[in-house]
Order: sequence, then C-alpha cells, then structure tokens
Amino acid sequence: MPDKAKLRLVELTKLYRNAEGVRDINLEVDEGELVTLLGPSGCGKTTILRTVGGFLAADEGQVILGGKDITNLPPEKRPTAMVFQSYNLWPHMTVFDNLAFGMKLRKIPRATIEQEVTRFLALFSLEGNEKKYPSQLSGGQQQRVATARALILKPEILLMDEPFSALDAKIRVQMREELKKIQQELGITVLFVTHDQEEAMSISDRIVVMSRGKFEQTDTPAEVYDHPKNRFVAEFMGDMNFLSDGTGGFIAVRPENIVLEPAESGQLQGRIVTIMVLGHFLEINMDSPQGPVRAFMPREYGTGHKVGDEVGIVFGRHQLFPSEGGTAPGSLSAAAMADAVKKGSRRP
Repeated sequence: MPDKAKLRLVELTKLYRNAEGVRDINLEVDEGELVTLLGPSGCGKTTILRTVGGFLAADEGQVILGGKDITNLPPEKRPTAMVFQSYNLWPHMTVFDNLAFGMKLRKIPRATIEQEVTRFLALFSLEGNEKKYPSQLSGGQQQRVATARALILKPEILLMDEPFSALDAKIRVQMREELKKIQQELGITVLFVTHDQEEAMSISDRIVVMSRGKFEQTDTPAEVYDHPKNRFVAEFMGDMNFLSDGTGGFIAVRPENIVLEPAESGQLQGRIVTIMVLGHFLEINMDSPQGPVRAFMPREYGTGHKVGDEVGIVFGRHQLFPSEGGTAPGSLSAAAMADAVKKGSRRP
C-alpha cells in the first residue's frame, strides 16, 4: 500500500529552559487531511506547529514532509506556509502585491503571477479589493488575504496558528465554513491550531486533544466528543456532568443526553434552579443529591418546566470513568446506574 502520510512527526521533542514543551510526539497527517491540535494555552500545540514550520529547532526526532526529512531546514527552504493570528500582511503593499510577493521572489513570469492572483482573488471572494491596502480591509478580508497569500505558493502543507481568534464570533463561523470549503476544493493538507472546541469540531477531519505537552486522544470529532478517552478529554470537549458512582469513579453524561421526567422517576431526583433560553434550546440547571446537573433540550420539550419543580433525571448515552483520569471501559445499564447513583448519594 502506498504511504498516504503527507506529514510525519517521529519522536519529536522540543523543550524550553523551564522544561516545558513537547516530548516524543508521533503524528501522521494524510494527504488532503485537516488535522487540528486542540488544547488549553501552554499545552504545546503551537510549539509543534512552529517546529514543523522551522521557526523552532527540534531537540530530537524528525519532521518528514512528502517523504523528505526537513528537520534541519530553515523556514524559507521548507515547502510549508504559515498563517499567523496577526496575519502579518505587508501594510505598504496592496492586496495584489501581497499575493504576488512570494511569486516575484521566485521569479515567476508576470503573466503567470497575474493569472494566479486573479484566480485566488476569486477563490477567496476578494474581487475588487486588489488595489486596497490591508488597513482598508475588514478583519475577515485580511484573514482571507493572509490565507490566499500562503496557498498561492502551493505549499505541501498549510500551517494555521489560531487564525480566526481575532475575529468577531459571527465572522469566525463564516471563515471556518470558507476554509473548509476551500480546503476540500483544493485538496490541501492543513495542520491547524486552536483552543476553541467548537472550531475544532466544525472544520477537522481529525482532532488531537493535547494537555501538558502530550496527546490525550487523536480521533475524528465525533469519536472525541462521543467517546472521550479520559476525564480530561470529556471535560475539555464541551459540557459534561460528572456524578459519583459510589466507588471512586464517575458517571459522565452530556447535558443533551439527559431527559426530565416526573418526580420520583428516573435514576436521580433533582430540583430545577434555573431555566435559560438559548435560541432554539433550553439550558436547565438542577440541584441533586449528587451535585449540580445541567440539561439541554429543545424548547418545545421544556416549556412545561419551571423553576422550583421537582423532577426525575434520566440518563441517556453516558460513560463510566473508574477513577480520576482513568480510561472509560464502557457504560452502565439503567439498573446498575441507578444503583451506582444511590450508592454515591450515601457516601459521606
């Protein structure tokens, strides 16, 4: 079978003087795949990205791109392109000149430059802006120019470091959609860095969840969300309720997998504390013997509830984590869960 990996990191280590960084990282990114490094600040995701781009020197290990070892090459010699959070556009150049700059350095013929710039202006919906300067563009337009400038040189992999974090929420969503569309249309390989779980879920083919310089889980967005490998991933990827199972472990259930029934039914009893309308769904927060419980449900199913109501809490899809940070072996039956919750409520 041919090797599908466009990028391969082999036992990659990059440590700083304070001993923080990443150690023994192994990762493969396939041709045409968008892989996101996701995690809190300081977990090492940007360190990996900058090491792949050549802006940081690896202490140990290899960076292999397109079958070639580029570990010791400087950034300008690597077939990579990077889009930074600040865009780094040339302020004294027009949009056209920003896009054309790299091709001019490569001494590409003028006619080819004009043809490619025109193509990328259309691809990124920037027609009519070619004579403008970056200061005359909106944040979203500047981001489009930065990405177009990176891709016009046809890199083997596009590196993106929190590229949408400076944009307003509505524009961020729009830019994610545009990036995914262009990435699929051009078949480009992307290594993306973000701390935003929703962003990672919406654009990624695979997500690498990171913590303290190591990989916690690498999988598709659906698998990472539905089957988190440990408690860190479960907590980091969206909302999660954790209830003691009475044995030192935890029953983990997401708010959307909770159903409310009449009092005295369900696996757990609760009292509604707040009801918040969040667009098309409700967030209902409850007190229970096991602590706070949060539920999400469509508005049409929650209109009969009010603050102060006693309710029965029923768990749908869930996982059992046997101990703090332990892996999840499976789920409990309804009877076993109810028994576990009862045992937990008797704990001092």
